[in-house]
Amino acid sequence: MFDLGGVIMKIERRRAVEALQAIGLDNANEMLGEYGQHGIFLELELGNVTPQQWRDELRRHIKADVSDEAIDRAFEQFLVGIPTGRLRELEELHRDHKIYLLSNTNKVMWDGMILDEFRKDGHDINYYFDGVIPSFEVHCYKPDAEIFNKACEKFGIRPEETIFFDDSLANVQAAQALGFGGVHVEDERPFAEYLK
Repeated sequence: MFDLGGVIMKIERRRAVEALQAIGLDNANEMLGEYGQHGIFLELELGNVTPQQWRDELRRHIKADVSDEAIDRAFEQFLVGIPTGRLRELEELHRDHKIYLLSNTNKVMWDGMILDEFRKDGHDINYYFDGVIPSFEVHCYKPDAEIFNKACEKFGIRPEETIFFDDSLANVQAAQALGFGGVHVEDERPFAEYLK
């Protein structure tokens, strides 16, 4: 079971902070977390607000008149992209294993760049995974035990038979506390090397 950002998809928080500041969100650095979100960004990730409600709330902090598209584009600067090699690694692992995605993410990025990036090698997200859970669909997020329990229920998996890959040590430790195997992804080594 894989996390998305920092594991499959390259991300760079600084780019999003700078892009949001450029459109007038002066406190973007405080609002946009490194491994977890805060305030209205967290509410979006939990699916507790719609993308439009999130944009409207951000506009209360932005001095200029900014379009929905400009806000979304600035926020998506967080995402650098998925290297084609990572998609092919997933494809290779999927030949012999069931693979799942468990991601703290939001509907703006999911419906935009994330789904597009999974299509870049001629397939879609469902080709690579037997099931996906983005946090905004289940109203909970890692490292809370609830999201791992929902994954077990939805995917019909058992923690002791599942290895969880994440770039956040806190998320890996939360999974391990529930009986999952855990791999802390710290660099761009092939996934197979982490399994040795």
